[in-house]
Amino acid sequence: MTDDRRFKMHDGKHGAAIAVRITPRASKNEIVEILNDGTIKIRLTAPPVEGKANAALLVFLAEVLDVNKSKLDIVAGLTGRDKLVTVIDLTPEEVHGKIIANLA
Repeated sequence: MTDDRRFKMHDGKHGAAIAVRITPRASKNEIVEILNDGTIKIRLTAPPVEGKANAALLVFLAEVLDVNKSKLDIVAGLTGRDKLVTVIDLTPEEVHGKIIANLA
């Protein structure tokens, strides 16, 4: 008897996830603060239209975290101010240290 059940394979990549709240149309790109719930508040110069703020967020975070933009992905909140961003190949501790080092 054959077993035809299907299951989903995961690639096993390691990384971290960070919650961010963005403020678009700011005077400069910067990490402003870490809120009580752990959300990272970020100001971006890009407007919140046609995905420009999302693209700017990924470019800014890639700079801050010193990773290639391809290592970042917005997995929740594409149309809102609150977003969940995954970071591949950095531990949560590494992400935390780099965020703290770049607080305005």
